[in-house]
Amino acid sequence: MTAEFAQRLGAISTEISQPVCAYVNRRGQVIRVGVGTPGQTQIPLLELPRYGAQRLCGIRCLATNLKSEAPKESSLTAMVLQRLDALVVLSLTGEGKMRRGGGATGYIKEAYIAHLLPLSELNPHQEYYWTVSAALSLDILVEQDFLALVEGLEAEFSREYVAQQVEGDHERVMIVGLQTDKTSDRQFGQELAEVGRLVDTAGGEVLETLVQKRPRPHPQTVVGTGKVQEIALRVQTLGVNLVVFDRDLSPAQVRNLERQLGVRVVDRTEVILDIFAQRAQSRAGKLQVELAQLEYMLPRLIGRGQAMSRLGGGIGTRGPGETKLETERRGIQRRISRLQQEVNQLQAHRSRLRQQRQQQEIASVAIVGYTNAGKSTLINALTNAEVYTADQLFATLDPTTRRLLVPDAATGKPTTILLTDTVGFIQELPPSLVDAFRATLEEVTEADALLHLVDLSHEAWHTQIQSVMGILQQMPLVPGPILLVFNKIDCAESDILRMAQEEYPLAVFISASQHLGLETLRQKLGQLVEYATLSY
Repeated sequence: MTAEFAQRLGAISTEISQPVCAYVNRRGQVIRVGVGTPGQTQIPLLELPRYGAQRLCGIRCLATNLKSEAPKESSLTAMVLQRLDALVVLSLTGEGKMRRGGGATGYIKEAYIAHLLPLSELNPHQEYYWTVSAALSLDILVEQDFLALVEGLEAEFSREYVAQQVEGDHERVMIVGLQTDKTSDRQFGQELAEVGRLVDTAGGEVLETLVQKRPRPHPQTVVGTGKVQEIALRVQTLGVNLVVFDRDLSPAQVRNLERQLGVRVVDRTEVILDIFAQRAQSRAGKLQVELAQLEYMLPRLIGRGQAMSRLGGGIGTRGPGETKLETERRGIQRRISRLQQEVNQLQAHRSRLRQQRQQQEIASVAIVGYTNAGKSTLINALTNAEVYTADQLFATLDPTTRRLLVPDAATGKPTTILLTDTVGFIQELPPSLVDAFRATLEEVTEADALLHLVDLSHEAWHTQIQSVMGILQQMPLVPGPILLVFNKIDCAESDILRMAQEEYPLAVFISASQHLGLETLRQKLGQLVEYATLSY
């Protein structure tokens, strides 16, 4: 800036006894003026140019301070959130004089320059990447070459950004968790860890997890105002491009958070839907995933940019005054109706297949369980099938049915049953998924019996049993008898194994990957089918 501009800014601030901020672009044009501190006058994130982590926003803030002190953390935080080229704070003396012709002199006592720092220049004890100069005189300040400073910073930011891209093109994620009075520390920790697994399965990289304890969620932003500011600061500091919350968010909460954080915000349900979209292989699976996504998206259309609220064009195609938002909403509703019809047809087709199997008097057993319990591994081990398996949540979505020989409970001779692998359950399974996957879940309700598989090596195995049983109880039809089978005993601690055996003496304990206990399981399946068919 010029000395004349700085003094004039100081004169105005002194006259009104308020700090003043002028925002200047790289052409030297004042594009915005506000009365207040940098934190109070900051430019809304949605109005700033979004260049990403490799660029600054192209705007510097020239701020006055009525006190003789360095910039406060709130002002520096505002600089980071906006990715300003620089923040210049002019400390005022409270005295000065106007010159003939409208100029001013003597108002500036000292000045401070603050700017962002590349991550490579941080020391180990530095939490935020900014630096603040020592107090400078106005003469030294006006000699600073801001453009050279900015070009040097952006060159370093660009190198860091390219390095991040080389490491992987996955999304850089921050997880935000809210612990209310209803949740214990242990349960909250398990739920947060599960969100981390979901993000990892979806292909994201978790950079940091922030948590807050509140009696109840904030109605507008879930977490408190101070925590939102902290999240926004860490988002800029770490180069996060996606924030994931551990609970479902309302459309209004998503809009409020994205407006304040400046990056995309999703909830747990949207992460699960994304995983389902990646995993669906068959036409039926893709159909049901698309239906779930559209039903989830429909109430969240509003606020997706100003273009959505503009009037649509097209003579004779839409009603007068209809907005793009309304047009898109009608299109999605039509698509949902078509998909629901196709899902109903799929439901009817599978129902016919089940009736054919029932006419052949072949008993059926559906494998149910929490996601990643090892259901696909088990059906592969028992039937030599080639169902895709991976140490991931929701590795398989499409049901797979295979024939299996088990000893008949009465005669001991081999008899054939049908074993079906189903989609994994998860705690608080989103209602839209339950509705969309009703054609798949009917394999559970129509089966003669269920095999409930539990991952004994998971620390929350007890909670997972309760979650699966809770979902089964919500099914429209009551499933048949259930055989409880504990898997991965080779990975479980001996104390846990002993406790489970004492608590569930009728359960079967196996390791599908190591082929342990499978013969015992075959015999139990024969007894289960015999009991199920007799009970009918």
